[in-house]
Amino acid sequence: MDLQLLLGFVLATAALAITPGPDNIFVLTQSISKGVKYGLVTTAGLISGCLIHTSLLAFGLSAVLKENEEVYFLIKLFGAIYLVYLAYGVYHSPTSLIEESARGPKKGLNAMFWRGFTMNVLNPKVTIFFLAFFPGFLFSDSMSTVVQFYVLGLLFMLVSFLVFALISISASQILKHYRDNKKVAEVLKWFQIFIFLGIASYLFFFNK
Repeated sequence: MDLQLLLGFVLATAALAITPGPDNIFVLTQSISKGVKYGLVTTAGLISGCLIHTSLLAFGLSAVLKENEEVYFLIKLFGAIYLVYLAYGVYHSPTSLIEESARGPKKGLNAMFWRGFTMNVLNPKVTIFFLAFFPGFLFSDSMSTVVQFYVLGLLFMLVSFLVFALISISASQILKHYRDNKKVAEVLKWFQIFIFLGIASYLFFFNK
């Protein structure tokens, strides 16, 4: 078992979770407009949806990876290209981070959980991202790839939940920085680009 690889996965996940994206911005806006409790419940819904994507990845890809090294190379290539594409999309995205339209009447906590869950499960980009990201961090030659994908999925969920929860709890201070300091938003934007390109480089050049 390669613990350093797992640590790299945890650090990469944390870096991705903390940079601005649709999910954490949605959590942030819910926390600001409706309260921390709503932000945490929304987070729980979003993160729970990742279990569905992990299952699709584990059972759909594991058998293929076992049998074909060429397919594994193509998946790595796809993952690197997709992450570069995400970096390109971030580069051309606006620097503004918070959508005022997210404010609105409060829904019940149960409704907010299922809204977060549904948003995640019905987003095919999450499955594509998992397909691009996870195979490069398989950490054991002896452990079943299904088990490894679930370990990675649960680590991804745990780290993302902790980061999103911190965002939710710190919502008011984060909002102040996002609104009043354009340089912070610009730095975070370039940080996200750097993270995507860094992981893409690792997947293609360093992960054998």
